[in-house]
Amino acid sequence: MERYICIHGHFYQPPRENPWLEAIEIQDSAYPYHDWNERITAEAYAPCAVSRILDGEQRIVEIVNNYSRISFNVGPTLLSWMEEKAPEVYQRILTADAESQRHFGGHGSAMAQPYNHMILPLANRRDRQTQIRWGLADFRRRFGREPEGMWLPETAVDLETLDLLAEQGIAFTVLSPHQAQRVRPLGTDIWQEVGQGSVDPSHAYRVLLSSGRSIAVFFYDGPISRAVAFEKLLSKGENLAWRLLAAFSDERTSPQLVHIATDGETYGHHHPHGDMALAYALHSVETSGQARLTNYSEFLERHPPTHEAQIFENSSWSCAHGVERWRSDCGCNSGRTGWNQQWRAPLRAALDWLRDELAEPFEEAARNLLRDPWAARDGYIEVLLDRSRENTAQFLARHSTRELTPEQKTRALKLLELQRHAMLMYTSCGWFFDELSGIETVQVMQYAGRAVQLAEELFGDHVEEQFLRRLECAKSNLSEHGDGRQVYEKWVKPAIVDLQKVGAHYAVSSLFENYGESTRTYCYAVERQDYRLFTAGKTRLALGRARVTSEIHWEAEDLTFGVLHLGDQNVSGGVRGYRGEEAYRELVDGAVEAFEHGEVQEVSRIVDRSFGLGTYTLKLLFRDEQHKILRIILGHGLRDAEAAYRHVYENYASLMAFVSTLGMAQPRRFALAGEFTLNADLESALSRERLDRAHVQALLDAVRRTGIPLHSAALEFALRRNLEAIARRFREQPQEVERLAALDDAVDLAQSLPFEVNLWLAQNLYYEVMRETYPTLRDRAEAGDEDARPWVERFRGLGERLRIRVD
Repeated sequence: MERYICIHGHFYQPPRENPWLEAIEIQDSAYPYHDWNERITAEAYAPCAVSRILDGEQRIVEIVNNYSRISFNVGPTLLSWMEEKAPEVYQRILTADAESQRHFGGHGSAMAQPYNHMILPLANRRDRQTQIRWGLADFRRRFGREPEGMWLPETAVDLETLDLLAEQGIAFTVLSPHQAQRVRPLGTDIWQEVGQGSVDPSHAYRVLLSSGRSIAVFFYDGPISRAVAFEKLLSKGENLAWRLLAAFSDERTSPQLVHIATDGETYGHHHPHGDMALAYALHSVETSGQARLTNYSEFLERHPPTHEAQIFENSSWSCAHGVERWRSDCGCNSGRTGWNQQWRAPLRAALDWLRDELAEPFEEAARNLLRDPWAARDGYIEVLLDRSRENTAQFLARHSTRELTPEQKTRALKLLELQRHAMLMYTSCGWFFDELSGIETVQVMQYAGRAVQLAEELFGDHVEEQFLRRLECAKSNLSEHGDGRQVYEKWVKPAIVDLQKVGAHYAVSSLFENYGESTRTYCYAVERQDYRLFTAGKTRLALGRARVTSEIHWEAEDLTFGVLHLGDQNVSGGVRGYRGEEAYRELVDGAVEAFEHGEVQEVSRIVDRSFGLGTYTLKLLFRDEQHKILRIILGHGLRDAEAAYRHVYENYASLMAFVSTLGMAQPRRFALAGEFTLNADLESALSRERLDRAHVQALLDAVRRTGIPLHSAALEFALRRNLEAIARRFREQPQEVERLAALDDAVDLAQSLPFEVNLWLAQNLYYEVMRETYPTLRDRAEAGDEDARPWVERFRGLGERLRIRVD
């Protein structure tokens, strides 16, 4: 009897980019990481690509890429982020799909996904088609092959959606067992009811569609999937392997498939070291001989459906009420007492109104520029995957009715961007959680805000007020946030960016950054045409003009700016459209004359008079730049404070040590001075390229003598970053004994400290060298090569420190 096991991981994060900057800004709730994509990648997605298998002594015997042995899908918007921000993880995922084709009879394990996780049964047909086509195009570009399966967002399904998948050549999808309504053997008339998740998940089913097409469906094993996600089955890899193997039945006479599906963040983010439990289970299954690992595509080729199934339409895997979680107060929530989700329905209604209100003017305006507006929208994924000027120009040439002027090209691109954001605003996470003012819901409102802005620029219609009146019906659970209008005005409107705001950001940040003639600010190019900086003590004045161009839709504007910095956070300035050389010279000459005469108030009046209401302060900088500049400004004060603390500590260190020997608590002022100084010195010592162990030990001795607390998290982070840089240098030239020694010494130091240091990346890089370089040098050493012998001995010692079994 043939027995197969398949584990599917749904790797997805909602798009989090600021719609005006096309980049994720810092998210404080993800601390210590920059944002949630970065945090969950570090905790789950990256570990799954380099997962450890341990022996009985808890040493690493193998580092494996879990993606190559499982079935998986990764959301297109997440892959886009990874390609830029986590390229090593991204490449390992692509490599895993290629490897899986070798494991599984030529069938890759990666599945496609509709583009931005829209709940397809709640979308109109046109949006469904575009989402599917974008997801397929994204998959082809990244994985270099045609997808065989497609994962549906939240597994939300109806027959129309399945038919659209089949129309595009998709062979199968995966659903929850609770989405199966009834089944029957092919060629028979008697149906068996399988509601409440009682469907047999051990084989594929065929769903016949009204178009005459069909699609295969796999209903995953619900109990085991729940145990993995919620019942701590990942606490041990042995437990997961046993549970999977125990699901086979001797009563079945046909080939059996045991398969589960969970969110990818289960393996590390929700369950620390879950990736290792997965790796061990996969290894155990492979070596036990009791079952064979497979993916859905391979199994489907070997064992086509022998049964037909009918599904519950408008159902999903994460809502017991079908798809109501994304349009009503159905009862699915995170359990906050006294809260409701009545805001879901009016939010969706407002977005539906906006989508439909913009469709007709889009089509009418685009028809003058593009041969088929909706076909152009379907093809616009080509631009999203490559926004270079050349590629975008080629796209416009293929779809335009004629040779377009620069202004017409900008208009066409704006029209297509409007449609992109009108789909992004339906990303499912906007409804999934409990509160209207949550970051996920604010994110979809921001996409709506971008669509509104583009509509008003393109059509001159004032749709925002009508949209906001509809948002008023969505009530927050928090009285301070009121309703959807207030949430929009509090978090969406301040985020709105136009070319003048980009110019203002550039002008203010130029006081703290040395920009060249050309620079890129997020998705905008800034070409400096004139720039003058004047300094008098702490006071600085920047005047200039620049051309700001959107790299998304190519709109450009020539701007004039003036910024006055009075020290610390006291920055004021303005920006306006360029009004000719005479007006620019008048501004510059007047401001410079007043500044050189020390008439700061007059300079401020000139700036106010020149720019009127278009004035800006540090508060309006983009968040990441705001944080960076504030750190620069705060740096002066922090250095003064550090000098004061250091003076106190160095004068009273001996007395502090004596107080500690008496068992007395340190006086608060002394404790603060010692805590700050010693931790700052330790962080500096652990960050140096050449680590001085004696100096570090002396500082730790001082910490012990004075009894002050260590800032373990900051110190660990400093040493980890340094150690990883040392490990990367070793990986670049692994045969250099000096680089090996530097890494060995750094790891030895890390393990001597009174806090644990994460050696994950160092282990990964060491393992690569062990597989590629070590065998050659080991053979040379065993053959009597005296140059190779010291390297091999030190390399083995480092392996012991890193808990890696070398031989």
